[in-house]
Amino acid sequence: MSRFKNEVTHLQAHVRTLRLGGLALLGLTALLAVGWWNAPRDLTIHIPPDLRSGSVRKWWEVPPGTVYSFAFYIFQQLNRWPTDGEDDYPRNIRALSSYLTPACRAFLLDEAGRRRDSGELRQRVRGVYEIPGRGYGDNPMTRVKALSDDDWIVTLDLSADEYYGAEQVKRALVRYSLKVVRLDIDPERNPFGLALDCYSQAPQRIGRSPDDNGEEPAP
Repeated sequence: MSRFKNEVTHLQAHVRTLRLGGLALLGLTALLAVGWWNAPRDLTIHIPPDLRSGSVRKWWEVPPGTVYSFAFYIFQQLNRWPTDGEDDYPRNIRALSSYLTPACRAFLLDEAGRRRDSGELRQRVRGVYEIPGRGYGDNPMTRVKALSDDDWIVTLDLSADEYYGAEQVKRALVRYSLKVVRLDIDPERNPFGLALDCYSQAPQRIGRSPDDNGEEPAP
């Protein structure tokens, strides 16, 4: 009789163990489901532009080349006034506001207002482009300075051309020192996860072309 009683006790203990194991698996599955649900659906990974050789890097690191290309692209778009700077410049600032820090956006809007009031934007057509031989690929070590993992100083050597109607009124060679910060808060509006924080120092003239009228370099 005791033999059967021991067997029943053993089976009851085994069933109890299986139940506890099932509850543990259920809890683990619930934790995995919560982790899967909270995992990011999109992940921005910065790939170096030159893929001729392999690259191993942490996914959150931003390569200097990406920082430079971002700064140049946003700055060039800000300074592209195809018809009339009085309308184009404020419109560019508003259109690119997702790529600007709040402080930089306020600074640029204030600067646009001052230049508009002084007549510097009216009917002005403007564009900037890299000076040949002074781009990132020519000397990358001097173009991007990392202050930390989240902010950088980018040096752009650009030619700034301005026209009033059909007449060219400016062609200046200018060095712009721009600050770029990590701002990965709205991937829908800003997939770069970076933002322009305006100037780290005032623009500097680095040369003058024969048709420059001597005006100071404009931001």
